[in-house]
Amino acid sequence: MKRIALFASGSGSNVQRISEYFFNNADVNITGIYCNNPDAHVLFRAKKLRIPYTIFNRSDFYESGTVLQKLLAENVDLVVLAGFLWLVPLHILNRFAGRIINIHPALLPKYGGRGMYGARVHEAVIRSKETESGITIHYVNENYDEGNIIFQAKCLVNVNETPDSLAAKIHTLEYEHYPKIIEQILFSDT
Repeated sequence: MKRIALFASGSGSNVQRISEYFFNNADVNITGIYCNNPDAHVLFRAKKLRIPYTIFNRSDFYESGTVLQKLLAENVDLVVLAGFLWLVPLHILNRFAGRIINIHPALLPKYGGRGMYGARVHEAVIRSKETESGITIHYVNENYDEGNIIFQAKCLVNVNETPDSLAAKIHTLEYEHYPKIIEQILFSDT
């Protein structure tokens, strides 16, 4: 059985989609949802989905090793960032080398980096008059949005596009592709 840990900081719509995708898959277990925001909506989703969750602070993540020890104790095969906004520390990156992935709501390498998340990304894409945007699924390294790209999917950006309408297109791509790519990564070596 493959074991996934999901990390999120906000709403958790991708967490929900991933959880639903693997719900009846006996070969995949979501060990838990990890969240750095005690007020995040993802925690309500976790309760509804009956998935255990862990709320942690900066010290737990960056200094004490609490989060790393929990991931190791749960024998996690893949760490999946789904709207998680903190940079992953080296002690976790080193122990899970090549086993941490993220999804970004734009076609990297454009519109990535520190502070580029959510509506900020869509606003920047529209402001730059791009004709297409999309999603990028990538491995995580020590820098925001700079890990090796695994997969990209594109959508058109219309001349009258708004950040909300572009976000809806991006969410559709995320929900369609992220769970499938996670599954491919989990079982690529078997």
